[in-house]
Amino acid sequence: MSSLAVRRISECFVKPQFSNQICNLTPWDIVMLSTNYIQKGLLFKKPATLIDEHHFIQNLLEKLKHSLSLTLFHFYPLSGRLVTHKTQNPPSYTVSIDCNNSDGARFIHATLDMTIADILSPFDVPPIVQSFFDHHKAVNHDGHTVPLLSIQVTELVDGVFIGCSMNHSVGDGTSYWNFFNTWSQIFQAQSQSENHEYDVPISRQPIHNRWFPHNCSPPISLPFKHHDEFIWRSETPLLRERFFHFSAESIAKLKAKANSESNTTKISAFQSLSALVWRSITRARSPPSDQKTTCRLAANNRSRMKPPVAEEYFGNCVHAVSAETTTGELLENGIGWAAWKLHVAVTDLNDRVVLEFLEGWLDSPFIIQMGRYFDPYSLLIGSSPRFNMYGCEFGMGKAVASRSGYANKFDGKVSSYPGREGGGSIDLEVCLSPQTMSALESDQEFMNAVTEFDPLLF
Repeated sequence: MSSLAVRRISECFVKPQFSNQICNLTPWDIVMLSTNYIQKGLLFKKPATLIDEHHFIQNLLEKLKHSLSLTLFHFYPLSGRLVTHKTQNPPSYTVSIDCNNSDGARFIHATLDMTIADILSPFDVPPIVQSFFDHHKAVNHDGHTVPLLSIQVTELVDGVFIGCSMNHSVGDGTSYWNFFNTWSQIFQAQSQSENHEYDVPISRQPIHNRWFPHNCSPPISLPFKHHDEFIWRSETPLLRERFFHFSAESIAKLKAKANSESNTTKISAFQSLSALVWRSITRARSPPSDQKTTCRLAANNRSRMKPPVAEEYFGNCVHAVSAETTTGELLENGIGWAAWKLHVAVTDLNDRVVLEFLEGWLDSPFIIQMGRYFDPYSLLIGSSPRFNMYGCEFGMGKAVASRSGYANKFDGKVSSYPGREGGGSIDLEVCLSPQTMSALESDQEFMNAVTEFDPLLF
């Protein structure tokens, strides 16, 4: 199996009918310039009764490309490129999105002689999954010369993987899945109708009027002369990457326990699960008791702003909240103690906190560099089980599983996904050093909460 490789069959570029806009980047967008693209995708089963497989794939590819073009009409920034403008008098350095001079989004057709079972059956995610995505190891600043959006359709023996790589300076996870769901909606509408016009109705129209603090006039001038001053590329260390499934019932038990221990009813299910993960991974790492450990959660700012920013806002609108303690305190106290610290961190995030962060950033702009941002005793829990991943369908029914690429992974990165069966179930994609992962797999408290789930049975 290790000798097998993804083989690219063809590639082309897809553009919307109209794309003549310039989009300025907000502070939330600019800080992402040195991180990787968002890489997420869905694995589908081929229809069980295929008479002509070649015709099925060719028809699927044409429908995907056409519906993508219609979708980019609404999400036009994804068809552009990044541009940097510099002036010496007065000194200025700005980065924006140019939708005028671009080939559009890249669309790739690839094949791999493996089955769905080959991808999903091993405990660890096979490294070959990284090849299901374009822009391997690219950082968002590379969007000056490579597409801001790249779609790769990889044909397996019995399945199809649709992988999407989207520039993280253009949008966050909420924006990403709004795009993916809209593409699915347009695909299905086009499949049911002969109408190929550009007025296909969509349920969630993206909002492209980018949000800036009241004291900030775009474009934002950065204190740099060359991108080498803020772009830093790091190699991901050897990691094991594994999915753990938690049923709604298991999570409900964690929530009840956390609230009972803290004598409250305010701790959420996700905060309870995050507390379990924080304690379990910290225990697996076996640091000294006085070692500081931090758990960060990626939080959506949209509903926290005053007035609120619409969920359809297309761009970055996230903030990392964190809870910090020592290893000794974390492990000596129960899950309720850790969950309450996370609860406080989340509830303390409001409009004032966000604006203070942005004011500080405008006074002293910086670019996040993942490899330097996190220490070996912390973890970051990103993505969200609220994203509608399994609502995306492309003529093959509900996806079997969701997977991600190489991007933005390090020792202690955890990504949350909705469970395929719904109902409040959650899948966690956990990235750890091999030694720590082995210890986590032997952690009784953690593994007792994990639920056996076989996506191949669905």
